[in-house]
Amino acid sequence: MNSKIYIETYGCQMNFADTEIVLGILKNKGYEVANSIDDADVILLNTCSIRDNAEQRIYGRLGNLKNLKNQKPELLLGILGCMAERLRKDLIEEKKIVDLVVGPDEYRRLPEYIDIAFNGEKGIGVRLSRTETYDDIEPHREDGLSAWISVMRGCDKFCTFCVVPFTRGRERSRSLQSVVQEVQNLSERGFKEVTLLGQNVNSYLDCENDFADLLEACAKVDRNMRIRFTTSHPQDLSDKLLYTIAENSNICNYIHLPVQSGSNRILELMNRTYTIEHYLNLIEKARKIIPGVSFSTDIIAGFPTETWQDHLATLEVMKQVRYDGAYMFKYSPREGTKAYRMEDDVPDEVKTKRLQEIIDLQQTISYQKNQELIGKEEVVLVEGFSRKSDEFLAGRTDTNKVVVFPKFYNIAVGDYVTVKINKATSATLFGEIVENFSFKESLNLKCV
Repeated sequence: MNSKIYIETYGCQMNFADTEIVLGILKNKGYEVANSIDDADVILLNTCSIRDNAEQRIYGRLGNLKNLKNQKPELLLGILGCMAERLRKDLIEEKKIVDLVVGPDEYRRLPEYIDIAFNGEKGIGVRLSRTETYDDIEPHREDGLSAWISVMRGCDKFCTFCVVPFTRGRERSRSLQSVVQEVQNLSERGFKEVTLLGQNVNSYLDCENDFADLLEACAKVDRNMRIRFTTSHPQDLSDKLLYTIAENSNICNYIHLPVQSGSNRILELMNRTYTIEHYLNLIEKARKIIPGVSFSTDIIAGFPTETWQDHLATLEVMKQVRYDGAYMFKYSPREGTKAYRMEDDVPDEVKTKRLQEIIDLQQTISYQKNQELIGKEEVVLVEGFSRKSDEFLAGRTDTNKVVVFPKFYNIAVGDYVTVKINKATSATLFGEIVENFSFKESLNLKCV
């Protein structure tokens, strides 16, 4: 009987995309996917090292799984992803519970490492590659509505707070044709939305094709399929890319553009390679080229040496840009980065206070921006029932806003509907399906 694999995935969308690659590799070698953790012969945790609390979650989970392994000694337990490369010695030699440690560039050899572990040795593969993109691997995906496609791996930016260049290696891109073919396959299976992934997708390059070329090629595959992308680096957000978004109806009017800090002094310490003036100019340019574009961002509170004035500068940028949403975090030192060698001199209680002020401001801005949409009509891709009631459906606009509306007898998951907004919170829009809704008419609206 074939061994059964169970994978738990933690962290960013890149990790979820990697899990699909891992499952594609293992299923091709005859492994089966376990329906539950109790049925598994091999349990793999696909991990993240971006922040300390992400690693602590994994250590906590390993503690939980130790009891299961004690009851079932033949069970293999493995760590995949960023933590594998970063903490292999600690995981293998000190914690001892782990049988497999396999980094993001060694997944092709995972079946081999599993065999080694079944034979009583430790399966360890953590070398980084300058060429591996898994371009020829067909990811294992269940049927669904949305899919994540990894178009490049690694990063060359070396922001001083970030471990990605050390855990995922240097930048390398998949071929444009292989990505387009994957989008075509997903379209034929009925998927309605794909998100192109990279640590810095703007630096994608395949021969003469840059990321704007890739984005447009994907958009042409199926005009009824929404195309999204993440994450963008401000240094590489080109005019060509902005015009490509504007000129293609199914490329969503949504850009995730991390700012990290509103202080030029802190940005320089972070090695972000742009100034706030450059960043704000990008925002202004994008809003002129792409009417109705929405922005989200990443913000770090309490980076080393951050002063009250630096913090106020971040709040001021937030007020100027008025982001639709933000991912907001306290700074946590990551071993191996340049920032790790800086003194982490902002007290935790100060970080917490500053982070809360950032969160409070963003919630106010999000609420105000959503209030401005009341009375307007939005095209929504139906994703399923709302979280709170089966009497309501939920979906997203092309600007990535969640919309909840009463279910209608002939509306199904995957349909596009026009919803008139009549209420809004900071996180959710509420509305009614427009009575004269016509699917054909909606095709003329942006991102359908």
